[in-house]
Amino acid sequence: MVEKNETTKILELEDIHTYYGDSHIIQGLSLYVERGEIVCILGRNGVGKTTTLRSIMGLTPPRLGHIRIEGEDTTGWPAHKVARKRVAYVFAERHIFPGLSVDENLKIAERASVRENSWTVERVYKYFPELAGRKKQDGNTLSGGEQQMLAIGRGLMGNPKIVLLDEPSQGLAPVLVDRVVDIVETLCREQELTLLLVEQNFRIALRLASRHYLMSSKGNIERIATTQELLADEEIVKKHLAV
Repeated sequence: MVEKNETTKILELEDIHTYYGDSHIIQGLSLYVERGEIVCILGRNGVGKTTTLRSIMGLTPPRLGHIRIEGEDTTGWPAHKVARKRVAYVFAERHIFPGLSVDENLKIAERASVRENSWTVERVYKYFPELAGRKKQDGNTLSGGEQQMLAIGRGLMGNPKIVLLDEPSQGLAPVLVDRVVDIVETLCREQELTLLLVEQNFRIALRLASRHYLMSSKGNIERIATTQELLADEEIVKKHLAV
């Protein structure tokens, strides 16, 4: 896919094919994200959104095609090596480590950085004050919203350039969704993070992202739309998300 000047892309997928066993889940997906951009993959359950993130992270590597991060081909790299490229993956299931406190869940993900304003536990607590009062509490006993905050905070401890955020609204009450989205919005604006978001909740997608890949099935992108285009034509959203 040649849509933007190569130098502006921090993440690019070119004609990737990803399988689970013999099941061909992603069939020829191409997309890109520019540095500092917030992009959303919108689509119903089961169309391949999460598999796309897993492919990027090396958890379910594609068998064909190419993934490039800052111009370097990372196709087939193991997840720990992709993470060293300053990529953080925040799972929809959050994957909080049971038996570890909030403090320990954060510190276990810490990666040293020489960059100015690198992420520390104290800095995470500044953005997530709800966690500061629970720093010694088992992370697995937090509420759903607090666990989502902890998962995002833990991702930040790796000092990422790119954040892959999978269904942040999953299982959360609307008031908690608003709080989490507020934090993500602030982080992206103030820290100039690059964010690839997977969502079904189109209201969250429209609030956060400037550009959207509308995925139908098997990683097939039926349309690329800006937020302005989606706001102007609700039928596009209804067609792809059945809302």
